[in-house]
Amino acid sequence: MKASLTSPVRAAVRQKITEVFNDAEKGERPVLRRADALFPPDSVAWKVNGDVTTMMVGGVSGLLLQMLHPAVLAGVWDHSDFRADMHGRLRRTAKFIAVTTYDHAEEGRAAIDRVNRIHRKLKGVLPDGTPYRVSDPELLAWVHVTETISFLDAWIRYAEPRMPLAEQDAYFAETARIGEALHADPVPRSRAEAEALIQSFRARLRADARTHEVAALVMRQTVGMPVVDMAAGVIMQAGMDLLPGWARAMHRQPRALPTTLVQSGALTTARFLRWAFDGSPNRRVHPKGVTSF
Repeated sequence: MKASLTSPVRAAVRQKITEVFNDAEKGERPVLRRADALFPPDSVAWKVNGDVTTMMVGGVSGLLLQMLHPAVLAGVWDHSDFRADMHGRLRRTAKFIAVTTYDHAEEGRAAIDRVNRIHRKLKGVLPDGTPYRVSDPELLAWVHVTETISFLDAWIRYAEPRMPLAEQDAYFAETARIGEALHADPVPRSRAEAEALIQSFRARLRADARTHEVAALVMRQTVGMPVVDMAAGVIMQAGMDLLPGWARAMHRQPRALPTTLVQSGALTTARFLRWAFDGSPNRRVHPKGVTSF
């Protein structure tokens, strides 16, 4: 296509993606990549957390994995308007990752403090009568490990299949500072520790009617632009496909399509979105050494 024809398409896709990740009614804008962030520009976290496609795939997969813990599911069920605002929940997670990875360190710490204040207020009782607190360090450890391993696995599958194990370990070591700041305990610092921690939780995981209702809402997310909604559908399926087999079985989601077909579609979507952002002002180096996100 000629540039004169593709430019409007690129601009429209960029705008829609910006709206997906930023609440215009609250005045949110794309986060700036800053050299004075909590993580330095040469960190593995900057690389892994910077790709829109892998972050969306990983975000969906992480949320589906997290909700298999009864207390995490209860936190969503009891303390959020998930039926009307599942998109908002996904957006807030993405925004938190962007701010704590790329924004000024003070903004990153402020975002962490806000989350901690919210967590301290939230508690409830599970359907079986067991009390829970969202601020429980062990519960936060489950949220942290499932989120980080999902982001990393999405990056490996759709961006860097040959990522060295040393870099994978470095990602967990770097992001441990966020988990610790959120009072998660234990916090893995390597791939092996992350996988072992997930295995240690498996006996406590459950899936019931509430789990399936929330998961169905996640999988049905759309944004109102046909070409982007098609991409979103592929990303949602890729997020489910990224789950370990045992987790997919708990969600009652046998592979509807062959893994190769899902991955091919997600890779095509990734190339499309990366094309849409190629040459974007959001990727230019700021005169003061700050890069837009």
